[in-house]
Amino acid sequence: MTSVMPQRCGRKEGFSPCLHHRRSPALMMDKILLISFTKLHGAGNDFIISEFKAAPSARASASLLQRLAKAICDRHCGVGADGFLYVQPPRARVNDACVRFFNADGSEAEISGNGLRCVGGYLRCAGNYRNPLRVETLAGTKPIEELEGGRTRWKFRVAMGLPVLQPGKIPFAGKNAPTPVVGYSIPTRRRRIRVTVTSMGNPHCSVFVNDFNRLDWLALGREIEVHPFFPKRTNVEFVKIVSRREVEVRYWERGVGITASSGTGSCGAVVASVLNGFCDRSVRVRTLAGGLRVEWPENSEVFLTGPAHWIAEGTYAFERAKQ
Repeated sequence: MTSVMPQRCGRKEGFSPCLHHRRSPALMMDKILLISFTKLHGAGNDFIISEFKAAPSARASASLLQRLAKAICDRHCGVGADGFLYVQPPRARVNDACVRFFNADGSEAEISGNGLRCVGGYLRCAGNYRNPLRVETLAGTKPIEELEGGRTRWKFRVAMGLPVLQPGKIPFAGKNAPTPVVGYSIPTRRRRIRVTVTSMGNPHCSVFVNDFNRLDWLALGREIEVHPFFPKRTNVEFVKIVSRREVEVRYWERGVGITASSGTGSCGAVVASVLNGFCDRSVRVRTLAGGLRVEWPENSEVFLTGPAHWIAEGTYAFERAKQ
């Protein structure tokens, strides 16, 4: 894997290393698949992005992508990342790309806020300068607006859509859960805790805390992720209110574990804070890797603003026969 700064990336030249990947399909050597990739991170949440073409059918492609995601995201035997993003041509001509999101454990996610900003940087490197970009996801088509640009760093504002608050649509299976699910008591191994449950296209469970150091939030996050009240598992955010305009969050992501930040997790944390009356509708989110901005205007969708940084590109040797 190379990690040198791209020498020809930028608006003036209109070229970057990503162009190489867009033109080069995966190469097959017996049972080895050589896959070109680009790695970016959004506020410390890192992703491997590729648009290789190798699978002959959609079913085979799904199986291949799940195994590939788990292998390439491994931080010891793979490239290492929180997730793998597979870029495809858009279904609708008015859009720029269709993206599938895979967690580090190989499971497929509906959407990723930080991942979408990384896709924005990837498409910029590839010579797509339309603003905003329009990217199709399992959670709908999301506009990605560039606010600041550079050779390897960008700032994007993503329209994340309306939060889902109905228990059945999140989905949340707690008995007699109200809409919205605010302050709902769920049982855990230690004690019952009150949570606020939402969805940004993927499920989120927000737990409000006063002090991260006085709570084993890693163990609690691991437990809540697979709690029986969440049929599709859930992302978990531990939220500390700093002021009406700022929160600090720790993240346990479904299919990944602890991450430095999460885009949809930040959105879920702010939506939960607003629903509880703790915060205003424009909030700075402190993460372990820096700040994000989440806005939820009255009667409107949620907007996420933050950075995307190009890290590296390279070729990964995927052993297709390995299980």
